[in-house]
Amino acid sequence: MGGLLLFRVAGIPVLLAPSWWIGSAIVVAFYAPFVDDLAPGTPPGVGLLMAVLLAVFLGVSVLAHELGHCVAALRLGLPVRRLHLFLLGGSTEIMRTPGKPGHEGAVAGAGPLVSIALAAVFGVGATVMEQHGVVWVLVFQLAAANAAVAIFNLLPGLPLDGGRIVRAGVWAVTGQRATGTRVAVVGGIAVAIALVVWALYGVAEGAQDRWLRFGVCVLTAWGVVAGARSELAGERRRTWPAGVTLDDLILPVLQLPAESPVADALSTSAGRGVVLVRADGVAAGLLDAELARKLAAASPFAPAEQAAEPIRPETVLFAGEPGEEIVKQVQETAAWQFLVVDMEGRPAGVLRREDLRAAIEKGV
Repeated sequence: MGGLLLFRVAGIPVLLAPSWWIGSAIVVAFYAPFVDDLAPGTPPGVGLLMAVLLAVFLGVSVLAHELGHCVAALRLGLPVRRLHLFLLGGSTEIMRTPGKPGHEGAVAGAGPLVSIALAAVFGVGATVMEQHGVVWVLVFQLAAANAAVAIFNLLPGLPLDGGRIVRAGVWAVTGQRATGTRVAVVGGIAVAIALVVWALYGVAEGAQDRWLRFGVCVLTAWGVVAGARSELAGERRRTWPAGVTLDDLILPVLQLPAESPVADALSTSAGRGVVLVRADGVAAGLLDAELARKLAAASPFAPAEQAAEPIRPETVLFAGEPGEEIVKQVQETAAWQFLVVDMEGRPAGVLRREDLRAAIEKGV
């Protein structure tokens, strides 16, 4: 998902999608004619300026909402890839799935809290200002818009913040994140249906804003459904495949001296995972079969250690760990194979990323 780089916050890029300009143009086109109705006698040029300012401030409000998510995530140790502003609002791309229900709820709730705070600030400003002037109209509309953003985002369905809070709650009660996701996805579908019903009701009743309402609601409902489906698919990719055990997926493990000729190590492996061990008993790494084939073609007697993938703490899996934890660790670690050890630290096998992915996709 690309866009115009506006700036960086703590090294995190803030991007403006092309669709944001479309949304802003719609706001200006529909809001400018109403300024004179709300503040009679307003010159057309001033009305247009107020409409442009409203669009800009709405964008800033959405950015503040997303920064709320971003700050909460960073405080909890969750890295953020980027912030994105687009037609229907914004998004904060968190690089790692929250490991606790409380973290999920805290990150999800931070954005609406910012919107509620902005609504309160603009609301107080509108209360103390002289009413019915163009500036008052702008401040009042910003208060109403931020309140609407907070309320809408707190609706109990994914991919909205309220859906994430629902997921966190169900997760906390059941201990199953996947169960929370399924419940919140149903909530998201219900929200989409409600939006379409409200849009159709406006058309049937001949409401003054019926076509604007219809377009916005249908587009938003489509975005909610698409987001809910994406969340469900993502959850399935994070869930251990049903009916499959870790023993079904791991390769038998073979230990060979790190100084073994790479060609011999390849031929001896015979489809097994290979742990290369140095003379002092320290593991040099796991044999990378692809790299080993290339090295053997060029120099068959080169030490197999030259084709080893280092064994790091994050590439070691414990056989007794829950399947969801194994899936999470594999997906968050840049490695194509993992050493599986028993609870006493002895090698039990090698899990290849592609084998786990194939099992998950088959289950989906």
